Amino acid sequence: MKDTDRFWSPALRGLRAYTPGEQPQGDGWIKLNTNENPYPPSALALQRMAEVVNDSLRLYPDPQALALRETIAGQHGLQVDQVFVGNGSDEVLAHAFMGLLRHGRPVLVPDISYSFYPVYCGLYGITCQQVPLDDDFRVRVADYLQPNGGVVLPNPNAPTGIVLPLDALRWLLERNTESVVVIDEAYVDFGAESAAALINEFPQLLVIQTLSKSRALAGLRVGFALGHADLIRALTTVKDSFNSYPLDRVALAGAQAALADQAHFTDTTQRIVASREWLATRLAALGFECLPSSANFLLARHPQRSAAQLQQALRERKILVRHFNQPRIADHLRITVGSQAECEALVDALSDLLAPIQNANEVASA
Repeated sequence: MKDTDRFWSPALRGLRAYTPGEQPQGDGWIKLNTNENPYPPSALALQRMAEVVNDSLRLYPDPQALALRETIAGQHGLQVDQVFVGNGSDEVLAHAFMGLLRHGRPVLVPDISYSFYPVYCGLYGITCQQVPLDDDFRVRVADYLQPNGGVVLPNPNAPTGIVLPLDALRWLLERNTESVVVIDEAYVDFGAESAAALINEFPQLLVIQTLSKSRALAGLRVGFALGHADLIRALTTVKDSFNSYPLDRVALAGAQAALADQAHFTDTTQRIVASREWLATRLAALGFECLPSSANFLLARHPQRSAAQLQQALRERKILVRHFNQPRIADHLRITVGSQAECEALVDALSDLLAPIQNANEVASA
C-alpha cells in the first residue's frame, strides 16, 4: 500500500475496478472493441440537442425526467411510475445493486458475463456468487434456484452474445419469487425479446436498457430501468441520495428524440444484424468458431492461433478488438460488429494474418 493510500477506505483498497475497452487517440482506427454503434445517432436527436444548447442551460434539468419517462413508458405499455432513468445503464445497475439486492445473501451472476457485476458487489460489500455457464456457454436457469440475495442476468449475455428465450426467464421468475431478478438488456435490440413484457406479472423483475448501443448514443450516457413501481421507488431513493440530476437538459432532449425516431432505429439495427451474419460466415470460412450471437458483437476463437497474438497483430494494423484474459474465454476475441466496410477491412486483415495457416491446411488436405 502506498503511503498516500492510508486515506483510502478499507473497502476501496481491496477493490478491483472495471477496466473499460481502449479508447485510442488520433485518427485512422477501426474500433471494434467497445460495442459502439458504427452509425451516427438519429438526425432528429442531434437537432433536438442543438436546440436546447441555449440560455436554459443556466437552469437545472427536470429531476424527475418526466417527459423522457413518459416516452419510455408509452413504448413499453407501462405507467410512468414504472420507469427510472439514469446516467447510463451502468449507473442504473449500480443503483439496483445498492438498493434492491440483499447484502446479507450472495448475488448470483454468470461466471462469464459483464465484468462490472463483481465490481459492484465489491463496492457495496455484497457477496458475489458466479454460476458457471454450461459447456456451450449458455445460462442454465435451473442453476439459479438456490438461496440468493438477487439474480442478475444479461440477456443477450455479454461477452457471449447468446440469448435466453422469454419462456426460460418466465420459468425462473415463477420460481425465484423472494428476491429481485435483474435482466440487463443492453443488447436486446439486436435479436432478443425484451422481458419488459413480463413486468406486470412479476413484481420482482427489473429490466435495464441503454441508449448506448442500438440508439448510437454511447457518448450521451442514458440508461433506464423498467419494473414494478415499488422497485422504481427504491432506485429513485438511491438516486436522490446521490445525485438528483443525473441527466442534463441535452441528454434528456436527445434521448427522447432518439426514442421517437423509430425509422432510424430500425434501419441501423437491421444493417448491424445483416453485417453480423455476414461477418460470422466469413470468420467461419477463415477457421474461426463463433458463438451464436443475438447482440452487436461476436465471440470467436481460432483453434490454431492465440487470441492475444491476433489481437496484438490487428492492433498493429489499427484495428481494435477485445480480448479477455480470463478462464474459459482466454482463447476468444470479442469483435464488435462495425459498419459493413469496417467488417470487410477486418476480414481482409485476418485473411492476411491467417494466410500461412490456411495455406498449410490446404497442403495437408491435398
